Amino acid sequence: MPRADFSEAQRNKKDEFYTQLSDIEEELRHYKTHFKDKTVFCNCDDPFESNFFKYFAMNFNHLGLKKLICTCYAGSPIAHTELKDLPLLKQNEKMPYMIEITEVKDYNDDGAEDLADIEYLLRNNENTLTILDGDGDFRSEESIGFLEEADIVVTNPPFSLFREYVAQLMKYNKQFVILGNMNAITYKEFFPLIKDNKVWAGYGFNKSMVYRTPYPNLLEANRKFVISKGRDPDEGYVKVPAICWFTNMDIDRRHDELVLYKKYNEKDYPAYDNYNAININNVNDIPQDYEGVMGVPITFLNKYNPDQFEIIALGNSRDNFTPNKDYVNPMKHLKDGSTINGGAINCVLAIRPSEQPINQIYYSADDVPYLIAPYARILIKRRKNEN
Repeated sequence: MPRADFSEAQRNKKDEFYTQLSDIEEELRHYKTHFKDKTVFCNCDDPFESNFFKYFAMNFNHLGLKKLICTCYAGSPIAHTELKDLPLLKQNEKMPYMIEITEVKDYNDDGAEDLADIEYLLRNNENTLTILDGDGDFRSEESIGFLEEADIVVTNPPFSLFREYVAQLMKYNKQFVILGNMNAITYKEFFPLIKDNKVWAGYGFNKSMVYRTPYPNLLEANRKFVISKGRDPDEGYVKVPAICWFTNMDIDRRHDELVLYKKYNEKDYPAYDNYNAININNVNDIPQDYEGVMGVPITFLNKYNPDQFEIIALGNSRDNFTPNKDYVNPMKHLKDGSTINGGAINCVLAIRPSEQPINQIYYSADDVPYLIAPYARILIKRRKNEN
């Protein structure tokens, strides 16, 4: 997607989700030692309005940061809202800008170093806030220059541009802590990074989070959840499920051993019909005595210890694994009794039940009467050097 389409993507694909400060604090408290003497870049945020900016600005000295850089993009609906009376912003209404901070002091002599001091700094040091020449897109030459200077990137990138965003971080070899949807694990561009231990899950995994957005919240169940979290759905707050933190910085929980207590048996652990592995429906059911390949739910990544397990593949498409057979003229049987082309079964893991499945979608083929395709499974194997 060309950079000129960035703002359009934000609007049309509903990418405006602003992370709450409490969620940022809950995750980043585990990374404090990583930030010392580092330059942090928040490149998909709105300076001062962004809670990512607020977190790092308020904790600048506590974390021992070297520098904080934060940018926004052209057309952001919340940029300039909290500092709209600054002369530079009044003269350049809705133009993207950058904030760069290298120190935080008690500028207003109130005995504390907080956001009031940051605001004082921005109002009294014209070198801290700069109007950007470009559109603020993370792919712009200007933003890439900031990226190259940074050590660590922390932000909530646009969901619709997640693949491209991560690809840029990898290209420039940056450390990061970012938010994304759990289904990103299944992306053909992203899964290889997981498999090769270049990216892994943070502490917050598969969470339902409350975001502030410019979109109306009209779903009753969503509204109830937002209210239960102390927010008003009529003020732009919405629930977004299956949110994960992803990082490439080593964290303690990544080395926690998953305790296994189940024993393998053929009845509880059926083998796939088109791949040499067994199916496991719950991560807690991984058997302690099985040495072969196992297919586990993608939520396994929340327990993944690279010293204990090896990730082999992802059984959701031929981009990520290779079945050992092809079914002839496959058909997909829907719950209403109708059938459609079932070619998809030749691209995913398949289980062959002994009887016709009831009240669920299944497949058939000329050479197989019944097949079930479980949701995406990560194929794993226990490491032989596991103690």
